Amino acid sequence: MKTKYLLFFICVLIISACKKTEKNNTPASGDTYLNTTSGSTWNYHETNSSGPSPINSDYTLTSTSRDSSISGRSYHIFTNTAAGNQYFNISGNDYYQFDSLPAQLGASVFERLYLKDNAAAGINWNQTLNVTISGIPFPIPVTITNTITEKGISRMVNGTNYSDVIHVSTSISSSLIPSASLVTSIDSYYAKKYGLIENTSLIQLNYLGLILNVNTETKLLSANLK
Repeated sequence: MKTKYLLFFICVLIISACKKTEKNNTPASGDTYLNTTSGSTWNYHETNSSGPSPINSDYTLTSTSRDSSISGRSYHIFTNTAAGNQYFNISGNDYYQFDSLPAQLGASVFERLYLKDNAAAGINWNQTLNVTISGIPFPIPVTITNTITEKGISRMVNGTNYSDVIHVSTSISSSLIPSASLVTSIDSYYAKKYGLIENTSLIQLNYLGLILNVNTETKLLSANLK
């Protein structure tokens, strides 16, 4: 999942400024696809096959008791043993993630709508953004298309059978990049109360000298939900 986030950092950069202010507040999780109860933990395993040899790593997400107000939207804060804090929001039936680029990539920020839990199978939604990529002297228009591929299914992950799972397929395209130069296949599975239980990301980009190859698989090992 760490590499998946870095991919979106590169491909989905919005040039904007956001003000963060933290406050103590633990929103009720309810029957949603994101648990925000303080002290809940998720243990993930990632296999990164982007290079010549696979790299395996484990990390833990922990829900805190804090929120951050970012440009008028309240984001719940999770700590990540591998990547600092992460910010997630539920607005009705819409689920967002907010994060920022590493300093070496400009430290800019973006907001991603990654799930609509009331959308039927076959429904899709788009986000079109102007992306600034180091080494390319002009903004690149990028369209992220998310599709509800399956809904209400069961999914076996690391020996655990999860129900009420939503399968979201994601593709990234650009009107300025030939389809043969940007090939993507991203599949995410979200289980009710657990959130992300599995993700695979396959991306190949070869454009104007920028070469990116991502091949990762992330699976939930275990969770302790409060």
